Amino acid sequence: MKKKATSRKSSIEQVKDRTTFHDNFIHADPWRVFRIMSEFVEGFENLLLIKKGVSFFGSHRVSAKHPFYKRARKTAHLLSKKGYTIITGAGSGIMEAANRGAKEAAGKSVGLNILLPEQQIPNRYINYLLEFRYFFVRKVMFTKYSCAFVVFPGGFGTLDELFESLALIQTYRIEPIPVILVDRDYWQGLVHWLKTRLVKEGALRRRELDLFTIVDTPQQVLSSIKTFYKERGSRKKKKR
Repeated sequence: MKKKATSRKSSIEQVKDRTTFHDNFIHADPWRVFRIMSEFVEGFENLLLIKKGVSFFGSHRVSAKHPFYKRARKTAHLLSKKGYTIITGAGSGIMEAANRGAKEAAGKSVGLNILLPEQQIPNRYINYLLEFRYFFVRKVMFTKYSCAFVVFPGGFGTLDELFESLALIQTYRIEPIPVILVDRDYWQGLVHWLKTRLVKEGALRRRELDLFTIVDTPQQVLSSIKTFYKERGSRKKKKR
């Protein structure tokens, strides 16, 4: 009588199966959840002591000779002298300028670097560096630990950060904070479109355009932040 063929796998094949399962699992969504959680925990633990954080956004493509770079550097220097902690995305361009200005003022300078296929090398002016795989975790850190957003001219990434922050304020998902756009000439076309198209179509309320301020100088950035919190404090006193 012939023996029935067995489907039992050899010990080597079983090891291979377990290895394949493990490799697949760590790249699957259940494992990714734990990696996301670890980034949140690390970010919260390491940024907990930040006080008066101001996040700078803007193009990574401008050189140190560009007027936007120089203005960002001066703005960060001024804010650092007034006790604010400068927070950037850790890269080049406007981010480097802000970290550089903070360092030259002997202030605190934080870089939240994002790990990309095209590696972003953190600039050399950062006092404290954290790295993230996920954009949305990194955005939470910007939002949670900032008392103001300073937005210099930039591209898609800058616009993403700008509009997400405005949407969070608009929908009361975060406490209102000053959102300051720097360089009136650069932003006026966008603002004109918001006023003449989005407001006209009913996609925005006119008063929602007051969620941001446009300025031109470092002194105006500082003044806008101070004015915002002075007025907010006055409103809170009246409610009492």
